[in-house]
Amino acid sequence: LYAMYKAAGAISDEQMMTYRRMGSPFQGHPTPALPWVDVATGSLGQGLPIAVGVAIAGKYLDKLPYRVWVLCGDSEFAEGSIAESMDKANYYKLGNLVAILDMNRLGQRGQTEYGWDGDEYAARARAFGWHPIEVDGHDFDDIERGYQLAIQHQDHYEQPVLIVARTVKGKGISWMENQNGWHGKPVPKDKLDATIAELGGATNLTFEIPEAPAATAYVAAAADHPAPTTYELGSAVATRKAYGDGLKAVGALRPDVVVLDAEVSNSTMAEIFKEAYPDRFFEMFIAEQQMVAAAVGIGVRGYVPFASTFGAFMSRAYDFIRMAAISQANIKLCGSHAGVSIGEDGPSQMALEDIAMMRAVHGSVVLYPSDANQTVALVHEMADHDGIAYMRTTRAATPVIYEAGDVFKIGGSKVARQSDSDEVTIVAAGITLHEALKAADQLAEQGIHIRVIDLYSVKPVDYETVREALVATHGRLVVVEDHWPQGGLASAILECLATRPGSTNGFGDNFRMTHLAPSEMPGSGTPDELMDWAGISARHIIEAVRTMLD
Repeated sequence: LYAMYKAAGAISDEQMMTYRRMGSPFQGHPTPALPWVDVATGSLGQGLPIAVGVAIAGKYLDKLPYRVWVLCGDSEFAEGSIAESMDKANYYKLGNLVAILDMNRLGQRGQTEYGWDGDEYAARARAFGWHPIEVDGHDFDDIERGYQLAIQHQDHYEQPVLIVARTVKGKGISWMENQNGWHGKPVPKDKLDATIAELGGATNLTFEIPEAPAATAYVAAAADHPAPTTYELGSAVATRKAYGDGLKAVGALRPDVVVLDAEVSNSTMAEIFKEAYPDRFFEMFIAEQQMVAAAVGIGVRGYVPFASTFGAFMSRAYDFIRMAAISQANIKLCGSHAGVSIGEDGPSQMALEDIAMMRAVHGSVVLYPSDANQTVALVHEMADHDGIAYMRTTRAATPVIYEAGDVFKIGGSKVARQSDSDEVTIVAAGITLHEALKAADQLAEQGIHIRVIDLYSVKPVDYETVREALVATHGRLVVVEDHWPQGGLASAILECLATRPGSTNGFGDNFRMTHLAPSEMPGSGTPDELMDWAGISARHIIEAVRTMLD
């Protein structure tokens, strides 16, 4: 790829010679450190799924006649994500997508799954509803024939095309051709001159790049004066419902907002957006890898994609989320049904690792709203934020505790209970905030006052508010969360305190923390039963406060 940039006149010999060196944008695998690279690759099975997203944008959003070409390795065709992408390309009738399979037989450690069996790859393509074309990958005329056949086919059929190009690894080098053991290895220096001579000698190929034809993408119109989405204080609304309402509100204001879901939109409530803007909603079915990949691809075209599923199932797509950070992608993710509080469905459906997982993503934002008005405000914040943002929502309806006009910013928090005589700081978010407020009310009746912080922005953390509360309460802290003990709210707070010089000034010698979180594998039960069993109910918070004050 870098050699092609050189031939196109985009880079110099000197720049190319910095390949894989410290500080060079020409890294071991291409990334958007180079202006011509839209997404990072290197983790196999990523390119085609992301290309499906780009092609979806071209056909259904831009409504432009461009074609998306993808070069795939034969090893990566064993990835499950390739199956997901081929399936969705057929479902969406992507007659603007052409994949070229480099069938060179050899992978990193030996022969690939199907070697040079082009018939097998062609049969798999047909099974997924693609049109296969086989070519000799070393015959330029045959390659051109394959390209023209692909274009001609797609001029008549809305069908993705797979060009199966039979190639030989190391072609033209007698001692390397079709030999195992050369994956990712350079030619030895003592063989370099002879190898270049065998390939026909040094060349300095250049070519002209034609101007791209002018084209204007279709732009959806914004709604006229959409009514704000608000909820009455004291009413009971699930934050997942508010997420759907927030999507609809943002979608009315911003035609660039697009929503994807993994066949659970009636639970994540993304269906509210679907009903309002069906042309900007894309069903990915139970294919979480493809959902995130399509979001990245749609984002390449300048749209702002929101993708949702149960928080527990977002883990299926973690490599795509990790790579999205390398790609500097602008995607928004929502994981619903968080924690043991989902109740009877049991542990397979409970997101208990998702905060840790998403906090670890480079440059990410992690939000965990506690009420409906806060959720809608944070959906707007996510849409305006450039980068990866994750929202965790709750299954159960919870009381609306904030006014519709309250401001919630990324990196902020809310002090939900406060007095001049607070003795302990409680930090919570989402479902456990409401347990903390119940505990605060009961303790206040007994003359014990606690400060309750709603840490809705788990990353970045509102360090100043947390520190101020700890100073006021003499370093006494109780963190309560519906998440495994590792990597959640408590981890976020402790990491923040540990990395800020002087952060414990004023309370350091007295600092004490009690961490309430599920620690054993849950089963089925009612939400109240499970939260009490996990030690995160109001009863356990009261007990933790009393123990700390004894």
